[in-house]
Amino acid sequence: MQSELLSISRASLYYKPKEPSSNEIQIKHRLDRLYTDHPFLGSRKIVEILAGEGIIVGRHTVRGYREEMGLVTIFPKPKLSVPGGAGHVLYPYLLRELVIDRPNQVWGVDITYIRMVRGWTYLVAFMDWYSRYVVSWELSSTLEMSFVLNCRDTALTQSVPEIVNSDHTQRVPGHFTSEKFVKKWLESGVQVSMDGRGRCMDNIFTERLWRSVKWEEVYLKEYENASEAYSGLERYFDFYNQVRPHQSLGYATPAQVYAGEVIPEAICISKPVKGAKTVPEIGEAAPGKSVAPSVLFK
Repeated sequence: MQSELLSISRASLYYKPKEPSSNEIQIKHRLDRLYTDHPFLGSRKIVEILAGEGIIVGRHTVRGYREEMGLVTIFPKPKLSVPGGAGHVLYPYLLRELVIDRPNQVWGVDITYIRMVRGWTYLVAFMDWYSRYVVSWELSSTLEMSFVLNCRDTALTQSVPEIVNSDHTQRVPGHFTSEKFVKKWLESGVQVSMDGRGRCMDNIFTERLWRSVKWEEVYLKEYENASEAYSGLERYFDFYNQVRPHQSLGYATPAQVYAGEVIPEAICISKPVKGAKTVPEIGEAAPGKSVAPSVLFK
């Protein structure tokens, strides 16, 4: 029998994954929106917010759903230097005090949850930090490693960055520290950077991308399935790269900056540099202002 040849259980050949309940989908969609607006909220506060909205759910359920969705509360965490096990290596954070002043100098990567009417899917994207240009993106119905690797390979057909940066404590612990993910970057001569201890806002550019994607596309649509989600996101990313003006780029488009047609101000992480925009530390306002950090990145 085929099951014997493959050394697998016969029952697994007939297994059909259980469809998520409407209640689970409703809660996960609400968790997604809460995370998009307030990524600093922990499970205790979320349980209270949901209860105030008439959604009664336990803290352990909320934590379990958030883990499945790859949502991790943004705050400085201890012991971030501990690798994710065999085959996982953490690399130093290379962006502190680095002036980012050209395309393909630094790319960032992250994963987010995309809601659908009867379920959800996951989105991974590589973005050029200087131009905000989305170099490549990929959808998957699961958090299997393959869709991250496919997105990486597609990105490398476009160009090769000097540095690729990821937040190894966010989303899916292990994906971005995996040897499978890192090896090809190193073989291509790319330096690998990973956010360090207490630097929970270092991935702010990609976080801002997710806010734009969700408020300008996902939350305005009701995707029936992954195919509709893919079509909608394909249209949106073309708009985002080619048409949508960005305030931080002097109202140029990411495509114009990525192609070198427009040269905006440089970006510097944490350290003031003449002629460069500074990314403030957590809770630090821009000079002369007292606004929240999330307002500073448009």
